[in-house]
Amino acid sequence: MNIYAVIIVIALVADYLIGLTADYLNLKNQRSEPPAEFSDLIDEKEYRKSRDYLRTNTVFSQCESLFSLTITLLFWFTGGFNLLNEWSLKQTGNQLVAGLIFIAVLLLGRTVLNLPFSLYSTFVIEERFGFNRTTGKTFVTDYIKTIFLSLLLGTPLLAGIIWFFQSAGDRAWFFAWMICAGFTLSLQIIAPTWIMPMFNKFTPLPEGELKETLLRYGEKVSFPLTNVFVVDGSKRSGKGNAFFTGFGKRRRVALFDTLIEQHSVEELLVVLAHEIGHYKKKHILKMTFISIIHQGVILFLLGWFIRQPALYEAFFMEHISIASGLIFFSLLFTPVEMLLNPILQSLSRRHEFQADSFSALTTGRPETMVSALKKLAHDNLANLTPHPFYIFLHDSHPPLLERINSLRDFNSQKLSEPV
Repeated sequence: MNIYAVIIVIALVADYLIGLTADYLNLKNQRSEPPAEFSDLIDEKEYRKSRDYLRTNTVFSQCESLFSLTITLLFWFTGGFNLLNEWSLKQTGNQLVAGLIFIAVLLLGRTVLNLPFSLYSTFVIEERFGFNRTTGKTFVTDYIKTIFLSLLLGTPLLAGIIWFFQSAGDRAWFFAWMICAGFTLSLQIIAPTWIMPMFNKFTPLPEGELKETLLRYGEKVSFPLTNVFVVDGSKRSGKGNAFFTGFGKRRRVALFDTLIEQHSVEELLVVLAHEIGHYKKKHILKMTFISIIHQGVILFLLGWFIRQPALYEAFFMEHISIASGLIFFSLLFTPVEMLLNPILQSLSRRHEFQADSFSALTTGRPETMVSALKKLAHDNLANLTPHPFYIFLHDSHPPLLERINSLRDFNSQKLSEPV
C-alpha cells in the first residue's frame, strides 16, 4: 500500500465512522415527548411513530453504507479494478471504448447491488409507515428509465471527458470543464420539459380559487405564473412536496397533488411564495454557478493526479487508463468532499431562511407558513429534534423549530418593508 492507498482507505473509513457518529448522536437527541410547539398537532403516539421511522431509516442507511464500504474495499484489494480493466481492454482495441465499458460495468454493478436496498426501502420501510404508493410496475419502469437516461446522457458526456484527457494534454481539464458546464446548464432546460415528465405527469393547475390566489400573488411580486403544475407525486408516495426548476421560459413551479390535498389555499400560497423566493433571491442560479466552479476545481486536480503512476499502483493496475483514473480520483477526493459538503449544506440552509423570509414579507402571513411547516412535519414524520452535528454534516434545510422561530421574529414593521 502506497501513500495514495493509505489516504483513500483512511478517508473512506473515516467518512463511514463520522456518518455513524452523527447518526448515533441524532438518535440520542430524540425526546420522549414532542416539542411543545407541535403539541397541538402531534400527540405522543404519532411522535413515537416519527421516532420509530427515524430509527428504522437510520439503521437501514448504516447497513447500506457498511455494505457499500465493504464491497468497495473487497473489490479493490482482490484486484477487481485491474481484472475489469484488463477485460475491458480485451473487448476492443480502442482505449476510449474500453474506458466506457470499464465505467459502465462498475456503475451497473453498483446499481444491481443497490437494488435490494431500494426494494426494501420502498416496499418494506415506506410501506410499514404508510407512505409507499409505488406499484411493482412503477418501480420497474422507473428503474429502466433511469438506466436508459444514464446511458443516453452520461455516455457522450463521459466519452468527451475521457477523450480530452487522452488527447488535449495540459489543457484537457479546461475543455472537459466546458463540457460539464454546458451539460449542467443544458439540464436546467432539458429536465423540466423532457426528463421529469418521463417519471411524473405534470398537469397545469386547474381553474379555481387556488389558481386565482396564486396568479394574484405572482402579479404582486412580478413573477408571471404561467408554468404552475400539479405533479402526481401520489403515484409513488404519500409525502407532500413542492419545487422550482429551470430557467427563463423553461422554469416550472410544481406542487405535488399530495401537498394540495393536505393544505389550505393560504398554506399553499405561502409554500409557493417560498419557492418563488428561491428564484427571486437567485438561489438556483447561485447553486448552479457554485456547482460549475466545483466541477472546474475537481477537473483541474484530476488533470494532475491521473498522470501519477502511484495512483494506479495503489489499485494494483497493470495498465494506466483515463477511465480508471477517474474512478480512483473520485475516491481520493473523498476527504475534500467531506470538508466541502458541510459548507454547501450551510449555504443551502441559509437559502431556506431567506426563502422563508421572502414568503413572510410578500404574503404578510408568517403564521400561515408556520402552520404549513408543522403540517409537513406531521404528514412526513419529520425529525423534530435533529442533533447539531447531524445538521452540520447532512441537512440542507434548517431544523423546523429554528424556521418557525425565525418566522415569528417578523413584526408589523418588517412586514411593511418593500421586498
